[in-house]
Amino acid sequence: MGRGASGPTGSDAHGRAWDETVLDDDFVRAAETAEPSARARMLAARWRGSAPEPQPWRSDEPPAGWFWSRARARRRRRWWRRS
Repeated sequence: MGRGASGPTGSDAHGRAWDETVLDDDFVRAAETAEPSARARMLAARWRGSAPEPQPWRSDEPPAGWFWSRARARRRRRWWRRS
């Protein structure tokens, strides 16, 4: 749409400037700004009002049902051995 029958228009002059720009590795690595990840933006928006309470990396409480798993497995094995 930028070109008419008579030749390039004013908007094409701007487009030609971008045609001459080379986006090589040096150009990309020289960029000073970096956009945060989507999760980082989501958490920042969620915590803007109030930050979460600190929690330990590993909880002191065991996961739910962890102590039942071995007893059940032994019971099943004994039942299969009886047959």
